[in-house]
Amino acid sequence: MMTFEQFRDACFRLALEKGCENAEVYATSSDGFSVNVLNAEIIKYAIERDKGLNLRVLYEGKTGYAYTEVFEDPETLVAHAIDNAKAIENTDANPMQGACEYPEITVKPNPVVDLSEEEKIDLALAMERDTLAYDARVNRMGYCSVDTGVAETHISNTLGLNANSKERYSYAVLAPILRDGEEEHESYSFKFGPEMTNYDSLIRESIENALMQFHASAVDSGEYRILLRNDAAGDLLSGFSSMFFAEHVQKGLSLLSGKLGERIASPAITILDDPFEADNPRAFDAEGVPSVLTTVVENGVLKSYLYNLKTALKDGVASTSNAGRMGAGGAVTTAPSNFYIAKGEKSFDELKAALGNGLIITELSGLHAGLNPISGDFSLIAKGQLVENGGIVRSVDQITIAGNFLTMMQSIEATGADLRFGPPGAGRIGCPSLLISKLVVSGK
Repeated sequence: MMTFEQFRDACFRLALEKGCENAEVYATSSDGFSVNVLNAEIIKYAIERDKGLNLRVLYEGKTGYAYTEVFEDPETLVAHAIDNAKAIENTDANPMQGACEYPEITVKPNPVVDLSEEEKIDLALAMERDTLAYDARVNRMGYCSVDTGVAETHISNTLGLNANSKERYSYAVLAPILRDGEEEHESYSFKFGPEMTNYDSLIRESIENALMQFHASAVDSGEYRILLRNDAAGDLLSGFSSMFFAEHVQKGLSLLSGKLGERIASPAITILDDPFEADNPRAFDAEGVPSVLTTVVENGVLKSYLYNLKTALKDGVASTSNAGRMGAGGAVTTAPSNFYIAKGEKSFDELKAALGNGLIITELSGLHAGLNPISGDFSLIAKGQLVENGGIVRSVDQITIAGNFLTMMQSIEATGADLRFGPPGAGRIGCPSLLISKLVVSGK
């Protein structure tokens, strides 16, 4: 079998010999570890090693892709990529990034990745044991896991691009199930990075989230002042993040079409896409474009969409370094880096006092079916707490909140200082808690 370098160089040579204008490889490799424990026993234990290479060619003005996990037979891979290009009807230009320099980034050390397998298993067992002992109402665990890994990415092409990165990740997930009388509730919490070994806060959060679900009931239907807690706010922002993608705007699939320079949110809202965010920095995107900080919304005014090279060329602007891929086998799309609403100055308790009378929303569900990123409308099942005169009265469930995302963004009175990011995926979404003047609530 060829080495990676031999295989890559052979693909480039053959692609150019067969008439391709340019050729590019996007290669990934990863080593992952995961353990899931239940009742002090290991129920899942896995060590996974994966690698893949995606060849992208530009042939007669069209882009074709071909994927392999084995570095042999470059002739067939190139032929498949060219055949796929021939089958494409779209003639949009698909530029590639040339040779360039990258900004220096500082990656925080993560010693959790270097723990032995036995130490990682012991960590998961200790997390379960301490969660069960934390509160007498913890009846059992629904889930308890530790995952770590190292992922490497290489992008190079016939234009001289050569980009390499290595990511070291770790995260822990807890889902305790609490019982009080006849009621039983489960809550899910996670923690990423080296701090996951200090898991007391993770246990406390997961149990407190479960406890606030007990003795809950609906409220009367109507309009309510809302304090959307940071995790629920992040879920909602994630569901509507695609309306900021230039490719959706250009296809007429976003309410933000033609709104650059216009106010789309309250002055309290600034949205950034920050690839240099300290906990998840990167030097380049999935096309090898050097990372840049993008102010998407500034004090409520829409300043930029998120661009890859293709969509940037269409609008005659520079890429915002937001090319993405769903793994090595995926085509180039758009994805955020660290996309978030900037935090404000008020603590959660200060926002709760400012809420006065209303609802704290702590959990949203039905996000896949209950929101439309094209129209901006949403109707989502929610849980939370009823607040009167700034104090929590009781827990609330069996309600639905509904509205339009842009209308809601105009109704935000304040943002909290409690910026929180969700789990990494196709980008990483973060949000502080949001104080909203009114939303429609359907209850009893």
